[in-house]
Amino acid sequence: MMRLFLSPPHMSGKELEYIQEAFESNYIAPVGPFLERFEKSVAKFVQAPAALALCSATAGLHLTLRLLGIGPGDKVAVSDFTFIASLSPILYQGATPILVGCDQSWQMDPMALEEALQKERPKAVILTHIYGQSADVATIKELCDHYGAQLIEDAAESLGATLNGKYTGTFGTFGVYSFNGNKLLTTGGGGILVGPKEPIERARFLATQAREPDVEWYEHKTYGYNYRLSNIAAAIGVAQMEVVQERIAKKRQIFEWYQEFLSDKAHFMPEIPRSFGNRWLTTALFNTDPLHILRELKNERIESRPLWKPMHMQPLCKDFSYYGQKEEEEFFAKGLCLPSGTAMEKEDVAMVCEVIGRCLG
Repeated sequence: MMRLFLSPPHMSGKELEYIQEAFESNYIAPVGPFLERFEKSVAKFVQAPAALALCSATAGLHLTLRLLGIGPGDKVAVSDFTFIASLSPILYQGATPILVGCDQSWQMDPMALEEALQKERPKAVILTHIYGQSADVATIKELCDHYGAQLIEDAAESLGATLNGKYTGTFGTFGVYSFNGNKLLTTGGGGILVGPKEPIERARFLATQAREPDVEWYEHKTYGYNYRLSNIAAAIGVAQMEVVQERIAKKRQIFEWYQEFLSDKAHFMPEIPRSFGNRWLTTALFNTDPLHILRELKNERIESRPLWKPMHMQPLCKDFSYYGQKEEEEFFAKGLCLPSGTAMEKEDVAMVCEVIGRCLG
């Protein structure tokens, strides 16, 4: 049988047409009309004032910290139950991460965050919306405002997710979305930073090596980065954005199929009240060793993945302060991400669940 991947790219059918158009225009490098089209399409979709296409969402997080003037001696609170890329930009800037655990929503615990805000006084909070679901970002925004911390949303996994009808990534000062190869949509590798127009233009300047405009030679008054996306990759992004609603609907359908087959065998990640997730990955907890299930699935050429190993359990982070009840340790010990590619059909989900059922007895 063909291998079933966790979340492979799914092309819309327009990508090659747009890439060909980009080649014919000879706009190959990080400049060209598809960049602007891609940025405008994302900004319009999430109802953000402005957007900037970058080589990764991680680059976007790094730029936000630079824009906010965060550096050595500063503290930044960050979700503990997340991928390392949520935390790494804090280290790039020489600042100190403060780890904040999750609650039963699997997302950052507002009560733990408030304790961290009171005791540590971080300048910013990086909130990750994991696995395509919205965290309680409205409450977290109120806490950030009260304690004078800037909110940055790592919405890398949650493009299209909402809370109270408002898109994740647009509650805070800045938000980032990922277009990596395994995300809801892909440009092969890339990200989008959203936020107010003036700071986004400053980020655009920094992302293109901070070259001073309107000067014939290369003039630099500060340092920048090579963080821009290419026009070719943006052409793929334009085609992908044309099917964003279809992809979200299919991800949610796949989740519902898993629920149908495993309702009495697994505990699935919840959707908090008044939220709507994109269900990027269907994730579940099992009352057995998830690595046993993972290995059995692998034997059948089916890819799965453990849930994120919490940051406080990572050797890199052993000396960082932590606030929370360590709920995420149980999730890591019991959980798996299940195949969730949008080309899957019900019979594919049934096949995955049949293997899981054998493991559970």
